[in-house]
Amino acid sequence: MYRFLLTPRWWGINLFVALAIPFCVFMGTWQLGRFEDRVQSHEEAEKRPDPGTRAVKPLDELLPVSTETSGRPAEATGTYADQFLVPGRKLDDRSGFYVLTLLRTDGGKALPVVRGWLPGTPDGAEVPAAPAGEITVTGDLQASENTGSDGVNVRGGLPEGQLGMISAASLVNLVPYDVYDAWVTLAEPEPGSAAMEPVPAAAAPGSGLDLKAFQNLGYTGEWFVFAGFVLFMWFRLMRREAEAARDVRLGLAADAD
Repeated sequence: MYRFLLTPRWWGINLFVALAIPFCVFMGTWQLGRFEDRVQSHEEAEKRPDPGTRAVKPLDELLPVSTETSGRPAEATGTYADQFLVPGRKLDDRSGFYVLTLLRTDGGKALPVVRGWLPGTPDGAEVPAAPAGEITVTGDLQASENTGSDGVNVRGGLPEGQLGMISAASLVNLVPYDVYDAWVTLAEPEPGSAAMEPVPAAAAPGSGLDLKAFQNLGYTGEWFVFAGFVLFMWFRLMRREAEAARDVRLGLAADAD
């Protein structure tokens, strides 16, 4: 009654099942591993001291930005140069914009510095002037933004002097000098610029149990469900064909062959 399992058609079905189930189990296990890695990184981040409370270090010693150095106080010396306003940024659920000024360091490379946040729509007239002359800046280190970062404007079409995303890739075509692939946000207001509020440093990407972590967990369940579905469908097809073969043997149905 089960000789049909040796037919060419069933050899193909059996081969598909034999490959599909291990593949689904492998992908489910891989997604589960990704979730566990995120949980572990979150637990490690919870055990570390608050990055902002750690000792100030020169900028170059903290680059490139990682989950370990993100949020650490970084120090750089230079002269403020070009300035941009970054619209569409919220602080405590209030709409406003960042004031971003590039600090030209002694090596010629510029460090983007978020000097503060102002409410409302971007208006250069409201922005306090940046300190003149050589200055040493201490701010919390942050990785360059990307298209998935909160508040980023990727549509373009912004007025001159405005910037949609804080990243070296966005600035490289706007200024005639190299830009660090990182930025800092001042933890304290500058003297004489009390109108601007400090922008808190954001947690490092991948260091917490965010939506992506639970997506990995959801994908884990989906892959194991797929594996079970493949096995269920194979069993159902096999039983249906076995019942049809039995009916033919008993004369209860015409032999399709």
